[in-house]
Amino acid sequence: MSPELSFSGLSVLVARVAAHSVATVHALLRDGARVTVAAALDDLPTSLRDLAERGLVTLDPRADPTAFDVVLRGDPTTSPAPEPDPVVAEGLPVVGTVTLLGGGLGDPGLLTVAGIEAIRRADVIVHDRLAPLSALRHARDDVHVVDVGKIPRGDFTPQERINDLLVEHALAGRNVLRFKGGDNFVFGRGGEEAEACTARGIPVVVIPGISSSIAAPALAGIPVTHRSLVQGFTVVSAHVPPGDPRSTLDWGAIARSRTTIVVLMGVATLGAVAETLVAEGLSPSTPAAVVADAGLPSMRTARAPLSQIDATARRQGLGAPAVVVIGDVAALDVLR
Repeated sequence: MSPELSFSGLSVLVARVAAHSVATVHALLRDGARVTVAAALDDLPTSLRDLAERGLVTLDPRADPTAFDVVLRGDPTTSPAPEPDPVVAEGLPVVGTVTLLGGGLGDPGLLTVAGIEAIRRADVIVHDRLAPLSALRHARDDVHVVDVGKIPRGDFTPQERINDLLVEHALAGRNVLRFKGGDNFVFGRGGEEAEACTARGIPVVVIPGISSSIAAPALAGIPVTHRSLVQGFTVVSAHVPPGDPRSTLDWGAIARSRTTIVVLMGVATLGAVAETLVAEGLSPSTPAAVVADAGLPSMRTARAPLSQIDATARRQGLGAPAVVVIGDVAALDVLR
């Protein structure tokens, strides 16, 4: 979006889904626009479908352009950008690089300067739905963008296929950018992706991002440590609930740790997590908070005692992406 323009409060129709529509829609939402996309749900790339399913954009394939303040028609083609040709020097393929870029939260202002430069240099960008996608406006016009976003309990690209995409494009001599939200190495499977690339002789560059485990609570006024309250924090994933054979966590040790507990990917399993922590000795009155859509205009926070936090979050309609904070600091709002 142009820095001279403001779409705050305007109704905007994206009349055609084009190569850069994901970045455009995210930029419009950040600017406070009410966005309608003239497409059906099944016709959208994963990251736009996610916005529609979360109620952040409206879909209307038959939208009347005259009913909107602004109409963006985009590129006349709805097909993805063609893949760039392989790079060849003196008859031999040139191996490219893979850059693992952590994008932080949804706010592109939290992306590092090195991250912006990596977007500008990329021949291919492979992105998730939670990266600050409005930052893709910095990409070259000829960049090839691949959406591999994973919607909870919905559409997803298998991790093996993502690894293959990174390797295939890099072996064709392209500068590949793997763009994720948060930090690639904090439950982002960046380690697996790096190993897949280095096993094929592909150079890997890492540009760390701000992890949602500390940034989401901070934006809600919750410091994960506080000298007078707690001297550490524990970050866990609850994509599988306590007691599930796939869980490797010692929830008893976590409950006894006397640290702030930060739970990622735990909205769907929050009830089981809370019950287990209480059963393991944590007081049911322990303060807890759920921070949803951190860094986005739609950000919301719910606070309640541990025994009630799941019901409270559900009653307020909070869903993924969200970060759960459990401990005395969850009662704080130092920004108020």
